[in-house]
Amino acid sequence: MEKYLNNSGTKLWSIATGTGMPLILCNGGPGCDDYLGPVAEMIEDLCTVVRFEQRGCGRSDWDKRYDLGTTVSDIDFVRNAYGLNKVIIGGHSAGVGLSLAYALKHPDVVLGIVGISGGCIVNDREWYKVYCENLKRYGENNGGREFRSDPDVNKISNTTWCDFISSPTLLLDISRLDIPAVFINAGEDIRPNWPTVQLAHLLKNGEYIEITGAGHYIWVTHRDELRKELRAAIEKITAQQSPPAETVQPDHYRFP
Repeated sequence: MEKYLNNSGTKLWSIATGTGMPLILCNGGPGCDDYLGPVAEMIEDLCTVVRFEQRGCGRSDWDKRYDLGTTVSDIDFVRNAYGLNKVIIGGHSAGVGLSLAYALKHPDVVLGIVGISGGCIVNDREWYKVYCENLKRYGENNGGREFRSDPDVNKISNTTWCDFISSPTLLLDISRLDIPAVFINAGEDIRPNWPTVQLAHLLKNGEYIEITGAGHYIWVTHRDELRKELRAAIEKITAQQSPPAETVQPDHYRFP
């Protein structure tokens, strides 16, 4: 069911589908409207999947407040608006970073993290160089999707993300985050996967999975493989439903 949520005058488009363990799914980009319906369909018998469009994207208001801190606050607003207590937080591409930032800010309400084709907490020139070269050489198959958003979303979100990953205690805080996290990446992603491998090893209960031959939008060409791994990740997290220990104070991260 689609729903417009009013967050202090800002309208956010959202939708909830399925039944079961609550999961909030975050779009990538930054600067993409909703495109994760095919992913939600894979787990709707296991989860109540809530998706929303970030400010400046699609049907949500374009108000120029596109910084990371505001987006993390919006995720928590969406959680509360749907009356959810503890949730799995997940996303695709840059949405994986949002999931991690949210878990660090609100560890008391996160049961686990599920990442798809993402999980990069480094600002590495060589990584970006390889990505640009691969994009030019191979292009990228996103299933023909065209995204609609304010161009400022990408610029503002990336700038504040870089500030966030420069935090002196970030790696220590991630290493203390004691919740299950599963990262499902694409073997043929034009983005190098090594930062996600590092992240999975940094977390106390992290797991890295790679789907051979898949591109960044895994469900376009490897739907069955992604469905299998995604469902296994949900079942793993569901099996560890005891509340996570609070390792980071909720006010620890004051986003720029």
